[in-house]
Amino acid sequence: MQSSPILAQWNRFQKLPAGAWLFSRAISFTVPYSGSIRPQVKDLGPGYAAVEMADRRRVRNHLQSVHAIALINLGELVSGLAMFAGLPPTVRGIVVGLSIEYLKKARGTLRAECRCPCPEVQETEEHQVISVISDSAGDEVARVTARWLLEPKKAS
Repeated sequence: MQSSPILAQWNRFQKLPAGAWLFSRAISFTVPYSGSIRPQVKDLGPGYAAVEMADRRRVRNHLQSVHAIALINLGELVSGLAMFAGLPPTVRGIVVGLSIEYLKKARGTLRAECRCPCPEVQETEEHQVISVISDSAGDEVARVTARWLLEPKKAS
């Protein structure tokens, strides 16, 4: 199986000083909407990703906690990183559904983690991936379920 392009990039960046920071900036540039939360990728491997997001005014709501959409943005991003880190470049995907459970007000630095299987994709199929978002005390604040539609890329 060919290796994942995103994982190859992560491994290349890890050889550089501030590699994780540079990789996070590249993700923010490549996926501008996800970049709006200023994600910091902390770890990445096939079927696993950990991303942190700082609590700052720009992502807060009127209740002085992190806004619901910022949380779901973080959950979607970490689910995609985890899954695509284990998929070959011959597979493409798009989110076809997102849902979230809010468990506690989200405040402070948040860490999203996702562990998922990396399927062998032979035909168009849907995969559900769950991301868990925790605060700095380790308490779960939200759980995001992303439904990804995966399919082999069409030959050009």
